[in-house]
Amino acid sequence: MADFDVDAELIRKLADLLRESGLTEIEFAEGEKRIRITRAAVVAAAPSMPPSGPAQGLPNRPAAAPSPPSAVPQGAVTSPMVGTAYLAPEPDAPPFVRPGDTVSAGQTVLIIEAMKVMNPIKAQRAGTVSQILVSDAQPVEFGEPLLIIE
Repeated sequence: MADFDVDAELIRKLADLLRESGLTEIEFAEGEKRIRITRAAVVAAAPSMPPSGPAQGLPNRPAAAPSPPSAVPQGAVTSPMVGTAYLAPEPDAPPFVRPGDTVSAGQTVLIIEAMKVMNPIKAQRAGTVSQILVSDAQPVEFGEPLLIIE
């Protein structure tokens, strides 16, 4: 593997972006090189990560991390990225779907904003929305269940 020079200034900028956005994880890739920075979730007894933490090494995921994929409910639509979930296309618009709505495969069920880009999240299969597991404008993590289609 080629040498990987760590750009401390880039790491500081990414850490600042994590703090400003409220995200818990961010990844930057350039060619074959990747930098992934995470911060501990807010837990009553957990100390906050110092600003110089990412330059020292990446922290491990905290014990309170989202449950493993095996715990994802059957029929769940999961988040393909870290970002902010929105249940409607605009603030005053009706939601894309509500519990009890019938959806078709490929239908947009919500959007996730990541790095100022609105990403439509589509139903992988047809069915009925039984439960919405996130609230509007809620930060979400990769793999987090968003809603359940039965």
